[in-house]
Amino acid sequence: MRLPALAVFGMLALGAARGEPAAPALSFPLACEIGRTCEIQHYFDRDPGPGVRDYRCGLRTYQGHDGLDIRLLDMAAQRAGIAVLAAAAGRVTGLRDGQPDISIRSPGAPSVAGKECGNGVVVDHGAGWVSQYCHLARGSVGVKVGDAVAAGQPLGRVGLSGDTEFPHLHLTVRHGGRAVDPFSPAVGAPGEVAPGSCAAQSPLWNGPALHQLSYKAGAVLNTGFTTAAVENGAIEAGGLPAAGPTAPMLIAYVRLIELAAGDQVELILTGPDGTVLAQSRLKPLTGQMAQYTAYLGARRTAPAWPRGAYVAQLQVHRGNAVALSRRWQVIV
Repeated sequence: MRLPALAVFGMLALGAARGEPAAPALSFPLACEIGRTCEIQHYFDRDPGPGVRDYRCGLRTYQGHDGLDIRLLDMAAQRAGIAVLAAAAGRVTGLRDGQPDISIRSPGAPSVAGKECGNGVVVDHGAGWVSQYCHLARGSVGVKVGDAVAAGQPLGRVGLSGDTEFPHLHLTVRHGGRAVDPFSPAVGAPGEVAPGSCAAQSPLWNGPALHQLSYKAGAVLNTGFTTAAVENGAIEAGGLPAAGPTAPMLIAYVRLIELAAGDQVELILTGPDGTVLAQSRLKPLTGQMAQYTAYLGARRTAPAWPRGAYVAQLQVHRGNAVALSRRWQVIV
C-alpha cells in the first residue's frame, strides 16, 4: 500500500508578496467524518532522506509522500458519493477530468504515467499558496478554470482515478511551488521536523479541522461477519455476504490500517449465551503494516445457529497497552 508520490499538474508557483495575506486557514476538505465514514491513511513525509517520518515522528507515511491521504471505508462509500471540498477560498487554476476510476492493481488497468493525480483540481489561494485535490471520480468535477470558490465549496467527488488502489482524496498544499506539510508547514525552512519536536508546528488547519484530524496511531477501517472466505478485495468492494442461521461457518473479520511493528492482534468471538466460540492472539507483526486484515471463525455443530447476538471483540496490543479496540455484533 506504499504508493509513489503523486505528479503535479496545472500548477501556479506564486511567490508571497509584501502586504499580501498570510497563509490560508484550511478547513476539512471532505464531506465525511474521521472515525465513522473515512480515515487518514498517510501523512506528509517529513524525512528529507531515504527514511520516512510523519509530523508526529511516526511512520504513517511513505517515502516522498507530499500530502495527506484521507481514505473512504470502501467502494460502496465511493459509489454513494463523498464530496471533495475546497479547503480555503481561492480561484481554480487547473483541473483534469475524464480519467477512469480503476485501481492500478486491477487487470488491464491503463497506464497513469504523467497523470498520477488522476482527475483533480488546483486552487490558488493567493500569496503563493496553492492546494491540489487528486483522485476525483470521473465526471464529478464541478468547477472550471477561472472559477472563484469559497471554503467548503464542492469541487467534485472522491474517486479511484490515477495512481491509487483505494478510494481517497490526496491533498497537497504548496507555497511558492514547494510542497509543505499542513500540520507543520515551516515556510522558508527545511522540510524536516524541528529537532526534538514531534507535534504540529503552526498548523494551517482551522480549529474544527484540526480537531477532526487528531493524530491516530492506527485505525479500524471495516468490521463485519460473513460465512465466505475473507478476501480484502471483497471487503474493499463493499462487504462480504452475510451469515444466516444455517451458515456452515460464522466468521468475524476486521480490516485495520497503519499497525506498527510488534503489534499483536487479538480476536474473541462469543455466542448469545456468552460462551467463547473462538479466540486467537496472533504473533507480533514484524514490520509496519499500511493495511492488515484479520478474521476468526467458528463452525456450526447444530442444525442451526442458536438465535441471538454473536459478538466479536478486537484488541491490538502494543507494548504493555491496548492501542486499538473495537466490538461489533450480528443478530442471527
